[in-house]
Amino acid sequence: MKQILFPILCLVLILSSCANNNSAPTTKAPEVEQVVADSLGNIVKVGDIAPDFEFTLTDGSTAKLSDYRGKVVMLQFTASWCGICKREMPYIESDIWQKHKENPNFVLVGIDRDEPLETVIEFGKSVNITYPLALDPGADIFAKYALRDAGITRNVLIDRDGKIVMLTRKFQQEEFNKLVETINKMLE
Repeated sequence: MKQILFPILCLVLILSSCANNNSAPTTKAPEVEQVVADSLGNIVKVGDIAPDFEFTLTDGSTAKLSDYRGKVVMLQFTASWCGICKREMPYIESDIWQKHKENPNFVLVGIDRDEPLETVIEFGKSVNITYPLALDPGADIFAKYALRDAGITRNVLIDRDGKIVMLTRKFQQEEFNKLVETINKMLE
């Protein structure tokens, strides 16, 4: 009889302890991060550390933004269908790239938003620029800096510590002149 009662008693104790444990395992729903943008669609701001990303240039080489820590970096978000970009890019070429391309402390990368390699290469030729262009499939790099559906042209200037020091949107000569002046001062 003891041989039968002992296993039954153990089973009753186990079941009662399970029944008394009313706390079902809780799974917390993943929090959805709210993306806050400024009036121009930027989700980054001056003073932020620039979000890191890996990219492929039209020549097939790859790099990460963080590879350039210690250098002044200018990112230009662009696309072949962007009329303002086509107007701005020759100024970037002449006033920034040609002046600083030999400076080992300066990096300029045009990031073409969601276009295939052949289109990006032809685009660079059509606007006569020689600075490097990178691919941004799905606009995933762009989405680290601005709302995915926000417009371009858009420039991000990053200091040697990886902090954003200037953001521009569209091409306005006065703002562009300030960008050029800021780069010149940072590279003195």
